[in-house]
Amino acid sequence: MPVRQDLRNVAIVAHVDHGKTTLVDAMLWQSGAFREGQDVDNRVMDSNPLEREKGITILAKNTAVDHTTPTGENVVINIIDTPGHADFGGEVERGLEMVDGVVLLVDASEGPLPQTRFVLRKALAKKLPIIVCVNKVDRSDARIAEVVEETYELFMDLVEDNDTDILNFPVVYASARAGRASMTAPENGEMPDSEDLQPFFAAILEHVPAPVYEEGATLQAHVTNLDASPYLGRLALLRVVAGELRRGQIVAWCKADGTISNVKLSELLKTEALTRVPADSAGPGDIVAIAGIPDITIGETLSDPNDPKPLPLITVDEPSISMTIGINTSPLAGRSGKLLTARLVRARLDQELIGNVSIRVVPTERPDTWEVQGRGELQLAVLVEMMRREGFELTVGKPQVVTRVIDGKLHEPVEKLTIDIPEDYVGVVTQLMGLRRGRLEQMVNHGTGWVRVEYVVPARSLIGFRTEFLTETRGTGLMHHVFEAYEPWFGELRTRPTGSLVADRTGVVTAFALFNLQERGTMFVAPGADVYEGMIVGENARADDMDVNACKEKKLTNVRSSTGDELERLIPAKLLNMEQALEFCREDECLEITPAAVRIRKVALSANDRAKNRNRAKKN
Repeated sequence: MPVRQDLRNVAIVAHVDHGKTTLVDAMLWQSGAFREGQDVDNRVMDSNPLEREKGITILAKNTAVDHTTPTGENVVINIIDTPGHADFGGEVERGLEMVDGVVLLVDASEGPLPQTRFVLRKALAKKLPIIVCVNKVDRSDARIAEVVEETYELFMDLVEDNDTDILNFPVVYASARAGRASMTAPENGEMPDSEDLQPFFAAILEHVPAPVYEEGATLQAHVTNLDASPYLGRLALLRVVAGELRRGQIVAWCKADGTISNVKLSELLKTEALTRVPADSAGPGDIVAIAGIPDITIGETLSDPNDPKPLPLITVDEPSISMTIGINTSPLAGRSGKLLTARLVRARLDQELIGNVSIRVVPTERPDTWEVQGRGELQLAVLVEMMRREGFELTVGKPQVVTRVIDGKLHEPVEKLTIDIPEDYVGVVTQLMGLRRGRLEQMVNHGTGWVRVEYVVPARSLIGFRTEFLTETRGTGLMHHVFEAYEPWFGELRTRPTGSLVADRTGVVTAFALFNLQERGTMFVAPGADVYEGMIVGENARADDMDVNACKEKKLTNVRSSTGDELERLIPAKLLNMEQALEFCREDECLEITPAAVRIRKVALSANDRAKNRNRAKKN
């Protein structure tokens, strides 16, 4: 069959912070995508403001580089930069639908981690050829030989018995930040035989197969992502599987519901570096964007009107975490946000469903509240943060796990947790995981003063665990987790030993009131903040909740006192961001999220209603 030797499609997958986006930066620079001296941001592919703030990739994005081989041939390499966090696994699965090969990036010091296993498992399921790239070989604590051995062990663990050919993968050694790569293992971090990424490009051309096509085949183009243009409207990013796609062409739009209709393509765009440029046609293997179909969604197919042949819809893993999102019902609603009604919130969630295949929205008993299901806390927190920045005011419930009934028994998701800690904190972490029903799988001491511990633990035990873990390890510990499987329900867990300080009235917080309350626990509000009955103003040192008056004022008299004007020395309030507030929440608590503030509150604001709920729970 004919082969397009002028084209390669490759995805770069890795664990968080192992250097995917930095490597793509170096590939763009060395392929001449930017002129010499041009002012270009680092991690240029992370264009979303949240991505730059958090330092992680959230959305899968594609770029293209024009590479000239040593023999003078020009080859276009389409690169898909995928997220490394398992919460955004839907983006990884979408990206793998577009490519013919995968580059697996592994940190030369940290080695394979849980999300390395996650992305590799997805690539192996697609039967894609894999190039292993050991990155950051110039780190002072690099363990290059050990990391390569650990990578082989990971392949052995994931590969099927009858598919041992996949173990013959090539290994490239690179320093993405320095823009250098080599096919030989460096010694002491030095790569004397390499000055650029030419060995890495050569490995892609040799080991990633070129697209194969059949002449005269029926048009098939698979939609794998969506974008928008202020001039063209909705753009559908797709890979041409067979046939030819042309601007202005009439095509058959094979919808997700099984219906087929004929539409005209108003525009066809190809990617060059970071920009999309108009093109007249696209052939098999090309990754392009088309405009002219306002309601097209991910997974649908464009085909020949005379012989439509739809491709299978894209399927992703089922969600494992959920939380409720509804309108803001607090007494302070409407002060900073402009988008307040249930209709607007529902429309925004429906819009998210179009471009995010790993999100589910399920109706609840209340018409103004919906259950949103996703892969993890971070994915749901990113969605809420995006809505907050768009001007929405929301009430967000505590994250919960999505359970299943298997063989008549209730099952819950469990996570594979990997923890890297100094030796001094092994006992502390062991105690924390014991309280959370963690099952120890492996413990490895690298001999460098650090220990790697692997657990299998219920997913609900990890909700709110990160803050406590960082506190107990004095900020030195590293933890990563990824969905493993469903196991029988582990029983009741109490992961937060402290209670809440709850405001008992509406008003403005005073310094005098906080001075008397700060002995009770940690305060979350500062003087001058607005509070209302049922709002949580601090963390109680004891296990029970306590109703407090945070608005109490100092009564003035005309009698002088030697201590009357003494300055109240307040401990600074602990101001929680949205992720920390979600971790703090209990089952009977939720978050009020507005563009200006994040507040923790009780679901039932009235003290009488909360007392009735407690009595009802005791009787049951």
